[in-house]
Amino acid sequence: MIAQFEQERTRLRAIAHRMLGSFAEADDALQNAWLRVERADPAEVENPAAWLTTVVGRVCLNMLRDRREHAFEMPDPVIETGEQPEQQAVAKDQVGLAMLIVLDSLKPDERLAFVLHDMFAVPFDDIAPLIDKTPATARQLASRARKRVQDRPQPNVDLPKQREVVQAFLRASREGDLEGLVAVLHPDVVLRAGALEVIGGRTVAGRASLFRKFAAMAAVEFVVIGGEAGFVTRMDGVPFSVMAFTVRDGRIAAIHVIQDREQLAALVP
Repeated sequence: MIAQFEQERTRLRAIAHRMLGSFAEADDALQNAWLRVERADPAEVENPAAWLTTVVGRVCLNMLRDRREHAFEMPDPVIETGEQPEQQAVAKDQVGLAMLIVLDSLKPDERLAFVLHDMFAVPFDDIAPLIDKTPATARQLASRARKRVQDRPQPNVDLPKQREVVQAFLRASREGDLEGLVAVLHPDVVLRAGALEVIGGRTVAGRASLFRKFAAMAAVEFVVIGGEAGFVTRMDGVPFSVMAFTVRDGRIAAIHVIQDREQLAALVP
């Protein structure tokens, strides 16, 4: 079973990351699951891959239920650096920051049902025992979560076009061009930075224009963040922020900002 666990590790870590939103917590979950695997009797396991999935799912569910109420923390997205976004082959199973934020807002049972079924094709018959519900109830939980997820801002243009729009945003920010910012932002754009949430094109543009001096001084590296265009800013070579963008119909529908130093150190090379 340990050999099977190592073979499945990448997929299991992806499950844990989507369940928990944190790479550090995902690694903790896998370590906890590994201890359970080590004690298991292989003769009693008919389908090792499915069994390992449910073990990791149960561990993550327990971790979610044990979480105390806390201030919002931006989840950990996958950040790809080193190449131009349009030259990268983006993995189909990557999830953006907007998706991770919605997942973080779900109840633990909803999150488990949605992640395991919709993202990893686990049957509801296998999910139901994990949450002590019937398969029909597990299906309802996943459906409820799916609606929340589908309501999030989603990109509908390719990475090169996304990057063009993000470049226009950066250019207008550096120039302090308020109208240029308004033009590139969707009227209902949402800007989120930690617990701060700002909604509306002109309101967000007003905030972004305050970054003019900083934007002119910082080094900017365009990256792919969970399959969407974004950039990393650095001051004296040290990551200062990550900005992820969701672009729809040529305008920015959502901006997510990460500025926590410890989180940046773990996410950005």
